[in-house]
Amino acid sequence: MEEIKEDCGVALIRLLKPLEYYQQKYGTWMYGLNKLYLMMEKQHNRGQEGAGMACVKLDTQPGHEYMFRERAEGSNAITEIFGKVHKNYAGMSAQQLADVDHAKAGLPFAGELYMGHLRYSTTGKTGISYVHPFLRRNNWRAKNLCFCGNFNMTNVDEIFEKLTLQGQCPRIYSDTYIMLELMGHRLDREVERNFAEAKAKGLTNTDITRYIEDHVRMSNVLKTTMPDFDGGYVVCGVTGSGEMFSMRDPWGIRPAFYYKDDEVVALASERPVLQTTFDLECEDVEELKPGTALMVKRNGECSIERILAPRGDAACSFERIYFSRGSDRDIYNERKKLGEQLTGPILKAVDHDVEHTVFSYIPNTAEVAYYGMLDGLTQHLNERKIKQIEALGHAPSHEELKSIMNAYVRSEKAAWKDIKLRTFIAEGNSRNDLASHVYDITYGSIGAGKDNLVIIDDSIVRGTTLKKSILRILDRLHPKKMVIVSSAPQIRYPDYYGIDMPCLEEFCVFRATIALLKDRHIEHVIHAVYEACLEELRKPKERMTNVVRAIYEPFTTEEINAKIIEMLRPSGVTTPIELVYQSIEGLHEAMPGYKGDWYFTGHFPTPGGTKLCNQAFVNYYESVEKDIATTGV
Repeated sequence: MEEIKEDCGVALIRLLKPLEYYQQKYGTWMYGLNKLYLMMEKQHNRGQEGAGMACVKLDTQPGHEYMFRERAEGSNAITEIFGKVHKNYAGMSAQQLADVDHAKAGLPFAGELYMGHLRYSTTGKTGISYVHPFLRRNNWRAKNLCFCGNFNMTNVDEIFEKLTLQGQCPRIYSDTYIMLELMGHRLDREVERNFAEAKAKGLTNTDITRYIEDHVRMSNVLKTTMPDFDGGYVVCGVTGSGEMFSMRDPWGIRPAFYYKDDEVVALASERPVLQTTFDLECEDVEELKPGTALMVKRNGECSIERILAPRGDAACSFERIYFSRGSDRDIYNERKKLGEQLTGPILKAVDHDVEHTVFSYIPNTAEVAYYGMLDGLTQHLNERKIKQIEALGHAPSHEELKSIMNAYVRSEKAAWKDIKLRTFIAEGNSRNDLASHVYDITYGSIGAGKDNLVIIDDSIVRGTTLKKSILRILDRLHPKKMVIVSSAPQIRYPDYYGIDMPCLEEFCVFRATIALLKDRHIEHVIHAVYEACLEELRKPKERMTNVVRAIYEPFTTEEINAKIIEMLRPSGVTTPIELVYQSIEGLHEAMPGYKGDWYFTGHFPTPGGTKLCNQAFVNYYESVEKDIATTGV
């Protein structure tokens, strides 16, 4: 499986008891800090480019810091940031570390609110300044905002224009920064509203401050910030005065789960993270509903508030197939079901010759789908055995039963993932050579020239790893035929809600379809879709339709599959190869609660997604097809 930049991850913890409580019960006031570390490590797959965390102390005195933040880049960022935090406690005795009063008064990150973020960029921009959480400071505690999220917005241009028309001048053109500034602006207004109320009540000086901090409503901030945003998101934040919140987009694209008891409120991007961290049953963890926010006030009062009306049912199916932790009960069963449902097409590809076929998977992403595939094949084989016995017409002899029952599904670990390509290898040929050896094979695992090899992957997106490594290395086993299986359907359209797949030409399915149009001399379809996209882009985005879908209409899935193999086949590989993708129907049956299938169908849940898809085809046509027409290359 080629690298895809993953969704980010979030983690929130609010301690509901004084730090003394955790020191007495758990032996350390660092209970919240330690739990945050676990929650972030359990989501480390979402933070391969960086990580950050923040902490807020309640009830600090003027002149003392109350908001703390650490960030780091790289795949070891979690270890690095928590290492920096614990350096603050280096050299302290066990007795000193157990002194809660000392910790609250003078130690950094000894607070009641914790927020963590794991970053995998979807913008291509790198550097510590792009690592969440973002921080907006002010001398008023209630105006301080620390913010992070798992999101990608499709209408940054519109929001940017709105801010500039208001007279604001954002320093950075990015969805994260613009959201921070817009939310910070609305938080300022909320604080000023409470300031006016306090003055009207005759309050003065610090009594005004206490009134503000007791009456800030983050729901007001979110209701005036989020309606204009188009995209998939889970946004999280803490304020200097002790407010905490997390909100999920109204389409339900990005996931969020939470848990609450009398000691803690916690939220994470994935359910098993909370289960493992807090030793919970699946039923103990709640899913944050689309358009709602988890709110924890300064006094510890927790509530779920409706911020925006639900706008659809588009929970991301591809995130569950590829990104989320497979240890989740439902995700595990869904991935198994995806593999099981491919039994029929797989058997067709090998002419039902199970006896001379070895079944395997691409490590490590497709292992669970592989188990489901084996279940489906075993069920098929058992049904065949029953029919064979029934067809005998007499009580079978021992030898007849033995002959029938000895048939089995041959499963082997044919492929191994050995190395990770290191970025310090910069020279092109060297990098290509290394990339071709990321995978290795189990020599002798199949009968050369006699056995088919069926190998399943979770998804096939760009096809790069197939071409550069997998097909070539598997060919060394000399199978009679290779069948490459994707547990996900054909990925035909870009994503704009979190995953780094913005360009149509990146997808092997799209490239194969364009090639087929040219092979069959119907290139006019390409130009017609381009003109249709231009026409759609002249409309208000709410009225746009995805006309890129017309590109695929002339061809069956099988025709596109065959062209993909033709394009991806490495030179020198002569083994017959067949490609099998999951069907859309199979996807929906396996995960009926996750209807966000725009990668596969082009049915984008938001107007912004449809707009950007049409724009993506225009970008492709004007950068590739026009160049070809001009140069003839």
